[in-house]
Order: sequence, then structure tokens, then C-alpha cells
Amino acid sequence: MSDLQREVSELESKSATAARLFDLRRIIGYLFLVYGVIVTIAGLNPSEADLAKADGVHINLWTGIGMLALGLFFLVWVKLRPTTVPTPDEE
Repeated sequence: MSDLQREVSELESKSATAARLFDLRRIIGYLFLVYGVIVTIAGLNPSEADLAKADGVHINLWTGIGMLALGLFFLVWVKLRPTTVPTPDEE
């Protein structure tokens, strides 16, 4: 019986680790950070044609900053409210 309990506890810990690893908030946060960095860098030195298309607004810069903020929001959310896996007793 002891072996069975040990095996069940090992599987529960692996399940909790997998749930934290594949939390969608973490994936979305990192994607927004990566794309935000790319778009922000593209918006640092816009060409005159790009500015003319956007009516003088540095649209890539502002969009990149917004994406960075959203990505940071998701990652902070993951840190403040981590994923908890329900135990069989709670279900």
C-alpha cells in the first residue's frame, strides 16, 4: 500500500508541475513580450512613409509599448495567482 501512495503522490506532483508549465497566461505573456520588443524596436526609427501612413503617429512604438505592458500584466498575474491543481478530495 505504501508503494501505491508514493506513486500517487509522485503523479500528483508531476501533474501540478505540468499545469504550471502549460498555463496559458504564461504562454500568452511571453508571446506578447517577444512581439512587443520586436514592434517597439521597429517603431523607434520609423521612415517618413510610415509616419505619413499613420498621420504622424508613431503607431509601431505605441503598439509595441502596449504589447509589452500586456505581456507584463499576464506574467505578473501568473506570479500573483499561481495555478493550483485540485486534489481528488476537492472534486
